Amino acid sequence: MPIIEMKVPSPGESISEVEIASWLVKDGDYVEKDQTVAEVDSDKATLELPAEDSGIITLKASEGDVVAVGQVVCLINTDAPKPAVSPAKPNAATATVAAENKTPQQASPKAATSANDSTSYASGTPSPAARKIMQEEGIPAEAIAGSGKGGRITKSDVVNALAKGFSLSAAETGSTSERGQRREKMSSLRRKVSERLVSVKNETAMLTTFNEVNMQPIMDLRKQYKDLFKEKHGVGLGFMSFFTKAVTIALQQYPAVNAIIDGQEIIYHDYADVGVAVSTPKGLMVPVMRNAELMSLAQIEAEIGRLASRAREGKITIDDMTGGTFTITNGGVFGSMMSTPILNPPQSAILGMHNIVDRPIAENGQVVIRPMMYLALSYDHRIIDGRESVSFLVAVKKMLESPENLLFSGKKPSEILLGL
Repeated sequence: MPIIEMKVPSPGESISEVEIASWLVKDGDYVEKDQTVAEVDSDKATLELPAEDSGIITLKASEGDVVAVGQVVCLINTDAPKPAVSPAKPNAATATVAAENKTPQQASPKAATSANDSTSYASGTPSPAARKIMQEEGIPAEAIAGSGKGGRITKSDVVNALAKGFSLSAAETGSTSERGQRREKMSSLRRKVSERLVSVKNETAMLTTFNEVNMQPIMDLRKQYKDLFKEKHGVGLGFMSFFTKAVTIALQQYPAVNAIIDGQEIIYHDYADVGVAVSTPKGLMVPVMRNAELMSLAQIEAEIGRLASRAREGKITIDDMTGGTFTITNGGVFGSMMSTPILNPPQSAILGMHNIVDRPIAENGQVVIRPMMYLALSYDHRIIDGRESVSFLVAVKKMLESPENLLFSGKKPSEILLGL
């Protein structure tokens, strides 16, 4: 067939529409087979759309359009010949005369660069990740010099510009008023998040219980072994692995916290698939670690690093983010002192970590300064009683304040020795 209709593939079950985040080619371009021509946003992840064959492409949808799964978004004319690239090359005689007549000042690198530069539709166009940051920071495209292919503005261009620091005057932003407004369409991901948040508040009996943990034992342990840990396992030793390990042990002790409601039944899980909330340019995503209860601290750190990188690079898949039984979110990395994390349905509980702050506490009858962290456990009261929620959080606290207990399922080595 000379004309190929490219349709939106299904990103996964229950997803019926996607949004065209950006076209990476322009109408009338010649594309190669398997070349990425567009990025599309579903309500869970960003997907790439590769060309099904080589030919001239005709776009049938615009950036920002919401299209149904299976809808035709572009056509590829496979009979169209590939444009010949024939840059003008001076003959030897002409080149020699030009070289003899040109002075060193005339043969400047800037002139050579200008000669090689070509105008591109991508010039000054931000990538999806870059666009997200620019929107959040209120940075206009003309304030950033793109270093990507064809002059495209990359995420690193925006980050570097922010690191150097610059002011946005009225001339730069094109604004003539300090009371300006702008209206932007919500992304499919943000719309889905909004729907889920309202659903959780309306359909669950969500409560939150709080506690605090003395982080000094873990901080001392990290300080003592972090170099050896990095050398042996090739990953850094962070706080998240300790929290994940403590959570998986506590979930075995209080299985209702690891369960979900399905109609008139409760489904209990003998495994712990722990979701870890990750902040990405497209918003909050929660990739899932499968069978976290079987992982060592090093394996947990490696898996968190792998999933977080995939999420931030836009390579996360639907399968990576489905099927979790419990979630951990760390607002402390943004400076949060205390919050009430919202449930990630259909899960029944979520643990919130917060900022570590030196605070005075009573210890052995003395007032001492310790690095303290508030913990928050939000839970669905329909399935988890107050006794279970509080006991679960206390169990996590005790294991974190006595890290050696993480190796012995919450029991002291002496208790195991005595068979207690």
